[in-house]
Amino acid sequence: MSRPIAESDVLVVGAGIVGLAHACAALARGLTVTIIDRDARAVGASVRNFGHCCVTAQSGELLDLALVAREKWLKYSSLAGFFSTASGALALARSSTELAVLTELSESREPGQVELLSASDSRTLLRDGADATIVGGAMLRDDLRVDPREAVASIATWLAAQPGVTMLWQTSFFGAADGVAATSRGEIRAERTIVCVGHDLDYLYPDLAVSRAVERCALQMMRVEAPSGMVLRPAVLTGTSMLRYPAFAETGAAGALRDEVRANRADLLEIGANVMFTQRPNGTLIVGDSHRYATTMDPFQAEKTSRILLTEIARILGVDSVKVKERWQGIYASSPQQPFLIEEVAPGVTVAIVTSGVGMTISFGLAEKTLG
Repeated sequence: MSRPIAESDVLVVGAGIVGLAHACAALARGLTVTIIDRDARAVGASVRNFGHCCVTAQSGELLDLALVAREKWLKYSSLAGFFSTASGALALARSSTELAVLTELSESREPGQVELLSASDSRTLLRDGADATIVGGAMLRDDLRVDPREAVASIATWLAAQPGVTMLWQTSFFGAADGVAATSRGEIRAERTIVCVGHDLDYLYPDLAVSRAVERCALQMMRVEAPSGMVLRPAVLTGTSMLRYPAFAETGAAGALRDEVRANRADLLEIGANVMFTQRPNGTLIVGDSHRYATTMDPFQAEKTSRILLTEIARILGVDSVKVKERWQGIYASSPQQPFLIEEVAPGVTVAIVTSGVGMTISFGLAEKTLG
């Protein structure tokens, strides 16, 4: 019998934010952990997002998980030394219909969690010269921001330095049974294996992916230069965000907003837009995004989609145009059946993935739920 390349209490498959969150949760429980990833570093959805932990706009169990995750983000930001800011999010209203959604949400939450803002205060928080059509807004108190390109790498580096943690990059997972996982480097022994492979679930467990209707969602995103001198602390959401995040979408006013967008901005609905942006520590803005769905995703990006998003971002900022520094495609797991999936696929083997666009938001909360 060959000697295993690693032995631990827990094996985590996937070193994206969901996998790393599960590794952190296991380590905090005093368990030894092995983490494997097929790549040499995280390059998937965990680094291709806004770095926005959209806590306040969740509802029900997602809100509970997000609030748990919020505290963990702050904890590991301190431990691993990466940028984070508890600066909230600014939801902009550019019509009375959008303002009605924010007002209804504010009235349903505890005082201060969703603080309504005047038009002038909203524009001031954004920048001088911002869109004159802004009629108000709301500050979403509990939201956080991190730099996605720094945060995941920093957590992985911190974990790798902890006693009881083994980190194995460029190591592919083939399956696990009876406490033994088969990988491209050899066997790993672990009492429990947690598989956090996101949209690649169908490569390992295709029947589960089909039964839970898990497919891929592709996003078009960009990094652009900010207008000169712009310093933006909160993430910025817009009316399209109110159609996508549950706390907004579940309000009674959301139906009228959807009708309004369908009548006036069908182009945004056509590309599944969530027009929003965040500012990285280097001053540039991460902007986006669009959504399209398929089991197998083609790699091609439509320039028309990018133009729609960039034009809308420039309009909100009150500038003629923005200069693009980078473009990329993000891909994450999506399912109409559930926003996340925790399922035992064999004795001691658990799949834990997020099947909606809230991986950064709930990852640490999901890990607590998985490990119990």
